[in-house]
Amino acid sequence: MQSYLVEAYVSRRDEQACSEAAGRARQVAEELSRSGTSVRYLHSLFVAEDETCFHVFEGVSLDAVAEVSRKADLTHARIVPVTLDAQGHLKERGRAR
Repeated sequence: MQSYLVEAYVSRRDEQACSEAAGRARQVAEELSRSGTSVRYLHSLFVAEDETCFHVFEGVSLDAVAEVSRKADLTHARIVPVTLDAQGHLKERGRAR
């Protein structure tokens, strides 16, 4: 499966919002997987200084991850396919949606 990064705006003072969004996304991804759409929520990263919450998924397609984002109410700026480099850092691949 391909990995994807979902970038969402979150106020620098609201780390809890990132955590709550992660919980919703994990639940929706599990529900979609049980119904046949293979998608898995991996983790989130909160970057307070940039007012951004990044959510990392594995999924069969960008559309599957976008569906999770919609159903979990993640107001996202973009979704991009990513890969991990040898050091375990995310590297952007492809174009933003």
